[in-house]
Amino acid sequence: MIDKTFAEHFAQQWIDAWNSHDLDRILGHYSDQFEMSSPVIIQITGEPTGTLKGKHAVGGYWAKALQLIPDLRFELLALLTGVNSITLYYKGARGRLAAEVFHFGSDQKVLRAYAHYAV
Repeated sequence: MIDKTFAEHFAQQWIDAWNSHDLDRILGHYSDQFEMSSPVIIQITGEPTGTLKGKHAVGGYWAKALQLIPDLRFELLALLTGVNSITLYYKGARGRLAAEVFHFGSDQKVLRAYAHYAV
């Protein structure tokens, strides 16, 4: 079960890492076997499934995204917890609303994440 202290710490560290644009700091939250699904993956990488597997592959995608959106800044709006997951609801690039669901392994690193965006 995800406890409140862990969830709040993760949320703040995750937002701060993204707002720093420090890719190593961002990737520090994820396991090496990390899998990411997002419609933005399709737009930026051309991967038709919208899913990337492995921290290295996701890191390449995020590096490109950070170059394309140099003023990227996230603002946390709400934090929701589940059994082994957290959902962050936030304002992302250009104020677009997003919700990202993070599933954690026993080491408290993110194994899978699913990003959702307001249309």
